[in-house]
Amino acid sequence: MAVEYTRDGNVGMIKMNNPPMNVLNTQVLHELYQAIQKIEAEQGLAAVIITGEGRAFVAGADISEMMDMNPEQAAKFAEAGQGAFDRIQALKVPVIAAVNGFALGGGTELAICCDIRIASEAAKMGLPEVGLGVIPGFGGTQRLARLIGPGKAKELVFTGDMINAKTACDIGLVQAVVPGFKVDENGDKVLNEKGKPIQDNEPVVAAAKEMAAKIAAKGPLAVQVAKTSIDTGLDLSLAAGLKVEASTFANLFATEDQKEGMKAFVEKRPADFKEK
Repeated sequence: MAVEYTRDGNVGMIKMNNPPMNVLNTQVLHELYQAIQKIEAEQGLAAVIITGEGRAFVAGADISEMMDMNPEQAAKFAEAGQGAFDRIQALKVPVIAAVNGFALGGGTELAICCDIRIASEAAKMGLPEVGLGVIPGFGGTQRLARLIGPGKAKELVFTGDMINAKTACDIGLVQAVVPGFKVDENGDKVLNEKGKPIQDNEPVVAAAKEMAAKIAAKGPLAVQVAKTSIDTGLDLSLAAGLKVEASTFANLFATEDQKEGMKAFVEKRPADFKEK
């Protein structure tokens, strides 16, 4: 399987594993869609992590599949990618992208449909599609501008520039950067036979798991409602968004979790949330 889904307690993990660079083609998108459907049907999940196997998160869409497409076929391919990524964004629980390496084109688009992005220092991100005579088709022209602002988004899309993890963090594309290469006992990077640093994906996955565990300790219904409130408000005026917030805030006072959370705070003990 090119898309592997596993679950550890209340945290799910999607791993992209389509060697050598985890590119997205029709079959991979189909498998991703199946994994999302499985997650949607599961109970008790608090968060989902998406990462890649090997050197890449996702290095882009499969150019060999796309190169001979006609407009109708290209439209279906874009719809498949957008459909899968829309479903990820719409998951009721937070989704964390652990960007372990190359995240180009469709890889950046996959990352930005997630709620939070943590990058390995080995990560490289960008939308290089204009260099191929096309534009991003899996949501890149829409989500990126909403995430980092239209000016910076246009710069990245128009130039096709690839940026490193630090730059991605500086512009708000990712929220944190963690180590991404193996080191020896002196803290120096371990090199392969070609003299290049050996990539280590464990730190970024560990950081994503740590954040997922922190989220999982909070009121699950509150986290889900907070995600919905933020995402809904992004497409509304401030006044309309504030009404959504007030309504969803009030509705939580009908839940057992709200009673338990506030009672636990007063009693100075950990809350025992039931997602009810």
